[in-house]
Amino acid sequence: MKTNILLILFVLSFKPLFSQQKVHTSSRTIVSINKDWQFAKDPNAKGSTQLKYASVNIPHTWNAFDVLDDEPGYYRGIGYYKKKLIVPSGWKGKQIYLDFGAANQETTVILNGKVIGNHKGGYTAFMVLLNNLKFNGNDELIVEVDNSYNEHIPPLTGDFTFFGGIYRDVKLIAVSKAHFADEKYGSTGVYVATTDVSDEIATINIKGKLNNSADKKTLLITSHILDAKGKTVAYTKQTSNANAGQKIDFELPSVSLKTPNLWSPENPYLYQVTTKLADAQTGRILDEVKTEIGLRYFSFDAEKGFFLNGKSVKLIGASRHQDFAKMGNAVSAALQVKDVQLLKQMGGNFLRVAHYPQDQAVLNACDKLGILTSVEIPIVNEITESQAFYDNCKNMQLEMIKQNFNHPSVIIWAYMNEVLLKMHFGKEPDKKKIYLKNIENLAQQLEDLTRKVDPSRFTMIANHGDINGYTNAGLTKIPMIVGWNLYQGWYGGKIEDFGPGLDKIHAAMPDKPIIVTEYGADVDPRIHAENPIRFDKSLAYGIKYHQVYINDILKRPFVAGAAAWNLADFSSETRMETMPSINNKGLLTLDRQPKNTYFLYKAFFSKTPYLKIGDGSWKNRSSLTSKQTISVMSNLDSVTLVVNGKRWPKKAVIDHVAACEVELRSGKNSIEAIANQNGSVFHDRAEINFVLQPNDFYKGISSLNLLMGSQRQFTDDKNLVWLPTESVDQLGRGSIGGEAFKIKNSGRQQYGSDKDIKGTQNDPIYQTQLVGIKGYQINAPKGKYEITLHFAELMGNGIQTVLPYNLDSLIAEGKEVPPQRIFDVYLNDKPIIKGLNLAAKYGVARSVQMKFECIVSDDKGLRLTFKGIAGQPVLNALQVRKL
Repeated sequence: MKTNILLILFVLSFKPLFSQQKVHTSSRTIVSINKDWQFAKDPNAKGSTQLKYASVNIPHTWNAFDVLDDEPGYYRGIGYYKKKLIVPSGWKGKQIYLDFGAANQETTVILNGKVIGNHKGGYTAFMVLLNNLKFNGNDELIVEVDNSYNEHIPPLTGDFTFFGGIYRDVKLIAVSKAHFADEKYGSTGVYVATTDVSDEIATINIKGKLNNSADKKTLLITSHILDAKGKTVAYTKQTSNANAGQKIDFELPSVSLKTPNLWSPENPYLYQVTTKLADAQTGRILDEVKTEIGLRYFSFDAEKGFFLNGKSVKLIGASRHQDFAKMGNAVSAALQVKDVQLLKQMGGNFLRVAHYPQDQAVLNACDKLGILTSVEIPIVNEITESQAFYDNCKNMQLEMIKQNFNHPSVIIWAYMNEVLLKMHFGKEPDKKKIYLKNIENLAQQLEDLTRKVDPSRFTMIANHGDINGYTNAGLTKIPMIVGWNLYQGWYGGKIEDFGPGLDKIHAAMPDKPIIVTEYGADVDPRIHAENPIRFDKSLAYGIKYHQVYINDILKRPFVAGAAAWNLADFSSETRMETMPSINNKGLLTLDRQPKNTYFLYKAFFSKTPYLKIGDGSWKNRSSLTSKQTISVMSNLDSVTLVVNGKRWPKKAVIDHVAACEVELRSGKNSIEAIANQNGSVFHDRAEINFVLQPNDFYKGISSLNLLMGSQRQFTDDKNLVWLPTESVDQLGRGSIGGEAFKIKNSGRQQYGSDKDIKGTQNDPIYQTQLVGIKGYQINAPKGKYEITLHFAELMGNGIQTVLPYNLDSLIAEGKEVPPQRIFDVYLNDKPIIKGLNLAAKYGVARSVQMKFECIVSDDKGLRLTFKGIAGQPVLNALQVRKL
């Protein structure tokens, strides 16, 4: 029966892997046991006295939702999974393994009351031999998983969430007593290396491990290499004598293919290697493993970049975290494959699998689609100076390499990311020196280990922008490639510093290939700005940022490649920002909706004509003027917009964006973009809802939603558009007095705060304010109105754990003390709020709404007056609605 086992094991096709799928051959049976588990948290976590189990299916995490709530922290502790195993009696006499795709981060497996296995590390697969089964339907399996902080297991800290649970597939594998396996490292035990590959010939070496739990026998190992059509193009074999209980390393005679079909992003051609284990005397097949491989050769040059199959290739793509909206990291294989497809569709050819090994479905998709990859273990920010930590790091590196060895997409093994970011012993120079030396020693051990196990691939460490720090620590000399995570124009400096910064790095280490392993700017798709500035989180700033970075990367041959940070937004529970607990640097949202920045990459790297109304995701707009700029992403020369049937003048595409100024009408607007090339016409369409302010307000058909001290526009979760407001103008509308709130001594934000505002999902409404405001005027006609005042105290330590990524501003903020701020508010000269003390009554960084009604019976409109009793009055936002 010719069933492709690895298609089932690793989801090489793009069809979803259903949880109860069963695969059977004469030699090996694989059954998913994802369904019908019982789960409970450690009773000590909530003060309970007993476990309270609930039904769950695998993949599962217990942190899918608590990482997104307003409460600081998320559950890091023990979770228990249990299940009745019904194992067929026909499996007696076989070796039966329990195969975990991953569980985070320490796992203990208990069968019928006996501990039968454990595993440290949350991002690699592992196998446990089920050696005390009853085969009576009453076998009880309990899996204890603990995602608590452990100083001996990386990652120790990081800008991502350490979700707990059994979050990848679980299977039973039944094999003959003589079988392929490298169970110590969670691998099938068959490793296919391609060496001496060229356009003319490719040499294939097959080696591995097998276990013989049966009687002494002579075993025959064979491998057939099949092309994509299923035709055998090479064959090799070897016999081996195996004693009972013996584990054997084997290596088959190498074989060569003439004029191989080479694997590349344009031609991801895969061969299949079918390796069989047979009883040499009877010919009976005992085991069979099928492996898909790609034949390619590659190199890195410090001056000229990356070469694949003898051709210069710029590696362009993104990094990826594995979590998804409302799922945490318990994500189906189909959704993970979709991520790789989205990367391919945007024109990418490179995926940095960061900061940990991910589901096999990801690399299988990269193999199929032609995406080159680097993969790394999670040594992030810092290390622990203990032998246990070093041993766990080395074991993770071995697991990563052996489990992913056969993927042609993998060209780089990496093992550290920004390891000096969270420096130890900053005020103790002698201890700091020892700490840095221990980091260097660990890096050298991992480098030596990696090159010994797999000399065919390159190695890499990814560093943050402290060039001197990493150089002095010796970390730029150890790996074959140096990766740099660079954020000029975001965490510090100017966007324009990026290119010259690359030149300085190259000049300082001209013999080292360079990859820009991270770069990015937060883009909250709800935020827009006419004059974008650093840290406003607007789409416009994100476009400007990526334009500069892409161009600087492309014009420098010595930059082998770059991975934008990040493919998609991801969970980082300790972050605040405009969307708390989310890192918004993704080109896609957490639920994988494209942002303008994703469309920009398609415009830069699509090989076919491309045209996209980038602001199509900005479906709700409001403004004081009907003149609006519509951005169109394209790789064509020019674009014409037709708005509500009116054709506007053609606009040139500059740096892959055409900024088209048009007029919108209140209500729905039909937008069409048209471009011509070589006689062909290309179209894109979008629809935008627009509200013109303040005229529609005067007519009583709209509300005013105003942000104080802000320079950005925000669309809330009810699709209400909030506009920034200005000082009172000649028509008598706007704010009177007050200054925009700004964090003192901040090197990044020009206005506002990025505190997590409790009690709301619409944090940007409350993250800006006017301090010292004296009043606000609106020219409202006679009638009845509803006025809502929005407040939040932004001064004081209302922050969560300070991240090194948030740098100077949050450290400065954390030193603040809530001010003595007491004030009254009057509406049309009538008192509506007396003695408001935000910090005392509501605390720091909590949303407060106060709603009032008012009748305007004269021509003076609506007038708010703020009178300070102690300190300065504040106002964060204002809503006015005509009743």
